[in-house]
Amino acid sequence: MSPTDPESRLPIRMLHDRVLVAVDPESGERRSGGGILIPATAAVGKRLGWAEVVAIGQHVRQVQTGDRVLFDPEESAEVELHGSQYQLLRERDIHAVAAPRVDDGQTGLYL
Repeated sequence: MSPTDPESRLPIRMLHDRVLVAVDPESGERRSGGGILIPATAAVGKRLGWAEVVAIGQHVRQVQTGDRVLFDPEESAEVELHGSQYQLLRERDIHAVAAPRVDDGQTGLYL
């Protein structure tokens, strides 16, 4: 079987409070306010990253699939599934949620 066959792709279900996220591709290189390109390898201290939630465990309460979340990449584990890179983290390691369903003026559970 080749990796593109539907039979070779195993379904995945996250357990407990785990969240699987796909990191935004633009979170690597960035531009300064003056237009200078800063490579992803430049050391700038502790920097949080944005990602899209791909899968959640049954005990996750504040995040839904498709939400954009802010997290610390140093507090997560990398995993490769079906040839794509993802980050695995706990719900408590998420600092903020950006989604249309989030009301203005209300803080989330972990803020």
